[in-house]
Amino acid sequence: MKILIASANPDKRAEMEQMLRGLPVELVSLADFPDAPEVQETGETFAQNAARKAVETALYSGLHAVADDSGLCVDVLDGAPGVESARYAGPRGTYRDVCKKLLRVMRYVPDGRRTARFECHIAFADPEGDVRLTARGVCEGTITRQMRGGRGFGYDPVFLYPPAGKTFAQMVPEEKNKLSHRARAIEEFRRKLEEFLHQEMA
Repeated sequence: MKILIASANPDKRAEMEQMLRGLPVELVSLADFPDAPEVQETGETFAQNAARKAVETALYSGLHAVADDSGLCVDVLDGAPGVESARYAGPRGTYRDVCKKLLRVMRYVPDGRRTARFECHIAFADPEGDVRLTARGVCEGTITRQMRGGRGFGYDPVFLYPPAGKTFAQMVPEEKNKLSHRARAIEEFRRKLEEFLHQEMA
């Protein structure tokens, strides 16, 4: 089965390919569809945005499509940046820009109140635009006071995972992919996709 990842982000494609390795699927991304319309993420929740991206991408391409929406929710900021995580530093903000803004906003927040969580929702739609599978993953952590590590992307350099004593950006991909919010969501998605593929081929 060919599955279109509703993103042109090469980091997301590589991560999804690694997590779904061994399944009878061929993954392509929106980088292979340069004329695809941009889906506006206007939902109030990660789940709504993921579903909308999967549905619109499936209808456009005529393929099964998988989409995710994820972000960082900081308790002391009432869940912000939340669904605005990617746009937190403006429409042209880089990974470094969003990290720098968050650290600046939280510079006076004491250590005991720097709790946060990464959250990821995945939606999988068929070519007719019906959502067939959903999955969710959450990872709890805290916000550091400075960026640490050179790996990963997004808020990884400022998100400390306490059990490991490292930020996501200090972890090798194999380590991060065992415990991140996206890894947990993709793991649940993989289980459900295996069942779906089995039923489709039965």
